[in-house]
Amino acid sequence: MLAALIAAPMCLMAQAPKFGVVNTQEIFNVMPEKATAENTLKTASDRYETEFKNLQDAFQKKLTDYEAQEKDPSTPDAIKQRHQEELQSEYQKIQNFQQTAAQDLQKQQETLLAPISQKLQNAIQAVGAEGGYTFIYDLSIPAIIYHGANAEDVSAKVKAKLGIK
Repeated sequence: MLAALIAAPMCLMAQAPKFGVVNTQEIFNVMPEKATAENTLKTASDRYETEFKNLQDAFQKKLTDYEAQEKDPSTPDAIKQRHQEELQSEYQKIQNFQQTAAQDLQKQQETLLAPISQKLQNAIQAVGAEGGYTFIYDLSIPAIIYHGANAEDVSAKVKAKLGIK
């Protein structure tokens, strides 16, 4: 009976929840795949910027030509009107291009970063299962404002699972 009373608290302690904390943002930022994705996005962004500058330069040239014709009293109104309509059309094309480029870059970012996030999540799941953790809290989420000193930071274990030193 005495042995049962002594063993009971030890059994309860052995089954106590095990908590861990991880900083997913810090780990995500050092994953090599993220740098590769960022380089891909930078290349696409640079191409869009170059094309945007070309569109702006062409627009500026047409605007300068239009302004010169506008000052020339011998230019017929029909020609002025046609050039004004061309300018409006070019301006609209630039606006559409900006919108399309932004949407495409956003889509590329989501496509490139999703597998990296999933890989990180899989590593956290593996560390949690292997370590017998009840909960692992993400320190990079602002809603978590406190974690006790007895919570183990498993960021190093997740990095090791991902092969990051």
